[in-house]
Amino acid sequence: MDLQTGQLIVNGVAVGSIIALAAAGLTLIYGILRLSNFAHGDFMTLGAYVTWLANISGVNIWLSIVVGAVGTVLAMLLCEQLLWKPMRNRRATSTTLVIISIGLSLFIRNGIILIWGGSNQSYALPVVSALDIMGLRVPQNQLIVMGLAVLAIVGLHFLLQNTKVGKAMRAVADDIDLARVSGINVERVVLWTWVIAGTLTAVGGAMYGLVTGVRPNMGWFLILPMFASVILGGIGNPYGAIAGALVIGIAQEVSVPWLGSQYKLAVALIIMVLVLLIRPQGLFKGTI
Repeated sequence: MDLQTGQLIVNGVAVGSIIALAAAGLTLIYGILRLSNFAHGDFMTLGAYVTWLANISGVNIWLSIVVGAVGTVLAMLLCEQLLWKPMRNRRATSTTLVIISIGLSLFIRNGIILIWGGSNQSYALPVVSALDIMGLRVPQNQLIVMGLAVLAIVGLHFLLQNTKVGKAMRAVADDIDLARVSGINVERVVLWTWVIAGTLTAVGGAMYGLVTGVRPNMGWFLILPMFASVILGGIGNPYGAIAGALVIGIAQEVSVPWLGSQYKLAVALIIMVLVLLIRPQGLFKGTI
């Protein structure tokens, strides 16, 4: 393997790690709420902007990420109370929910442009030179992104497998009616789902801003790779979404020398279409 391919793979792992965080939250929302949330990418953008706002106000970058996560979670919980809960009570169809989520994404994106403008922003951080690892130039920000992604994934695994909340979430994902009859507080599980998904998504947005800069449409351009990762890994399976995101991230970056950077999204689309045609259930079983 030549250095150029190795460099592209490293870049792909970094991008895939970012997509993995958001895709894990997206698939959790679908697995428990049966909601295909097209506003998910714009919540990712919101997390990046709140993180940026805290950082340029003098807050440490790590605390800024926490502030961004809290802000994103609060926004998601507000939408749950104003939009998604009333729609569930009215037994809205999946088509209706998709249309609402698209409208919500437009509202968030244009709200960001209205408040902070349409130009690119960057964190108030010093410029740090890239590391030379076996001939590969690896920016330190990419290493931070991959490290945080691993920590977040390990934390998600522990939560789902070893806590009462995680077990309740898995029960609701398997059969919501049976879970309700068994005494599980489904509404509490729903709230926890938004908290976990919002945290993962905000961290992913903050990390993407760290690597590429903060801009209003950053999350919108990642929504297709997110859905492709969810479908590739098996809808409703966060571990599958993480694996799918790494595959999508690497495939997009490795394709650049042949297709050019402008066709990265086409690679994600092609993979998604092929999976839907050949193995619609994804690579893994679609369950938490």
